[in-house]
Amino acid sequence: MSLLFSPLQIKNVLLKNRIVVSPMCQYSADEGFATDWHLVHLGSRAIGGAALIIQEATSVSPEGRISAGDLGIWSDDHISMLKRITNFIHQNGAIAGVQLAHAGRKASFDLPWNGGKCIPENEGGWKPVAPSAIPFHEGDEIPFELTLDGIEKVKADFKAAAKRSLEAGYRLIEIHAAHGYLLHQFLSPLSNQRTDNYGGSFENRIRLLLEVIEEVKEVWPVENPLFVRISASDWAEDGWTPEESAQLSSILKDVGIDLVDCSSGGLVAYQQIPIFAGYQVQFSEHIKTETGILTGAVGLITEPQQAEDILYASKADLIFLARELLRDPYFPLHAAKELNTDVQWPAQYERAKRKHV
Repeated sequence: MSLLFSPLQIKNVLLKNRIVVSPMCQYSADEGFATDWHLVHLGSRAIGGAALIIQEATSVSPEGRISAGDLGIWSDDHISMLKRITNFIHQNGAIAGVQLAHAGRKASFDLPWNGGKCIPENEGGWKPVAPSAIPFHEGDEIPFELTLDGIEKVKADFKAAAKRSLEAGYRLIEIHAAHGYLLHQFLSPLSNQRTDNYGGSFENRIRLLLEVIEEVKEVWPVENPLFVRISASDWAEDGWTPEESAQLSSILKDVGIDLVDCSSGGLVAYQQIPIFAGYQVQFSEHIKTETGILTGAVGLITEPQQAEDILYASKADLIFLARELLRDPYFPLHAAKELNTDVQWPAQYERAKRKHV
């Protein structure tokens, strides 16, 4: 059997294959509420054969949104529609996961198709927060440096969001500590210039992420998988490094994280990323080899055989697909055929499984 279509058991979750829908913001929520767009977008990927559907960055607080169109889970009122989505995903043979996030200094931006510019408070935006009062772009709203009380609120918000995630039916949580958002901002010395216990040394810079994990674990069942997404490199001088990522991943394994989702970049506007097919797979391979933790590979993975080769070479345990699944929600069904593997199609689509019949 194809490795891409081999099952993987992670705690109480059995994934039918190794294909994961990577969290992708849709910027289509209303005051944090999911809409029919999210139901159809996520549901179609479940019908399309992916094993795990991880919902886009879902904000743990209103001020933690990237934009006004971000999904939220800061209110019990958000749960009803989210539960409808998770029910549909599970009814169609996939596992529903959610990525819990806080944008930090990358909050209060316009929708991408409107230009994606920072929206200041006096123009309808909100005040972003960060480890240090350093904006993402020069000229952006200067973020408010989090006080210790503010840090406690962030931790409490993640905990409450994890509890709501369980009530909404998600079976897996991914904590977003990548792409230049708040937890990543604490990790990197380029954005974290604090002089207290949350800044300076490696141990201090990873402190908030570890404390958030502990808060989440208080309400998240131990038998349910818990992932962390990191940016394994800032791709910038004096920033967060692959070596630090491996060191952090070893600690994450020790504290009960089941898989590290290995992305990169997003912290600074001047990053220099060499883009090529599978350009981030090097990070999942390095972390898996160095620590033994399960890893997910992401980044310009577009072909079934490419994904198969990554798994065959033990460079990752799961394949996270993003843009390719926007182009083709049924990529898993098509990939199975290309890899000469027979997989079950939805009963409603079975009559189309073989052409010319």
